[in-house]
Amino acid sequence: MTDRAMQEPTLLLLTALADEPRHGYAIAREVESISGGRVKMRTGTLYGALERLLQQGLIEVHKEEVVDSRLRRTYTLTAPGRTALAAEAERIAATAREATRRLGATGKAATA
Repeated sequence: MTDRAMQEPTLLLLTALADEPRHGYAIAREVESISGGRVKMRTGTLYGALERLLQQGLIEVHKEEVVDSRLRRTYTLTAPGRTALAAEAERIAATAREATRRLGATGKAATA
């Protein structure tokens, strides 16, 4: 990865795999759950992103099995994937802390 901020789909996919290996459909459901229903990944987008993450070495195929005559791959994070996700989580947390500090310094809380 680079020092650039991670794109949201990448962040969500890596987060979906952070606690356990998952197959494609389970990853898509987990991404939807993590995002509070805001992000719904279409099949083509999901598998294109998974292929890119495989090529970048951030995830790997954990297991392949045939289910209902179809190959099902289960994916998991690699060590570099965990490192990249942890770095992005810290970057986001640091930005949130600074935003909160600055909002507190003005004495003006946001109202919705």
